[in-house]
Amino acid sequence: MNVNCINAGVLAYLGDSVYEVEIRNYLISNGINKPNELQKKATDYVSAPSQAKILDELLDKSILNDDELYTINRARNYKPNSKPKHTDIKIYKKATALEALFGMLYLQDKQERIKEIMKDILR
Repeated sequence: MNVNCINAGVLAYLGDSVYEVEIRNYLISNGINKPNELQKKATDYVSAPSQAKILDELLDKSILNDDELYTINRARNYKPNSKPKHTDIKIYKKATALEALFGMLYLQDKQERIKEIMKDILR
């Protein structure tokens, strides 16, 4: 599937759910079984500031290929219709870029690549 034809905001919308399911699965598989604790721990990974930091770490490690970097850059340059209420726009755009990466990988049926990147994130 040519994901370059898909709006970066749409990739991020899908990627948000893909990423969140991966995080929730990780937390539950590590024995966290209380909803309040799950929510608190998930925030370490799914909040905009956390996602922005994770994206920076992935970029610093140079583990992303050209297609992944292209999608990240496209999403960082995406102009949303609304402004974030509780975070800086730069942080929001980085978080959106991480989500778009997962959306792209999901649409391309690259489950193994999703797992590789998640493994790196969850170290």
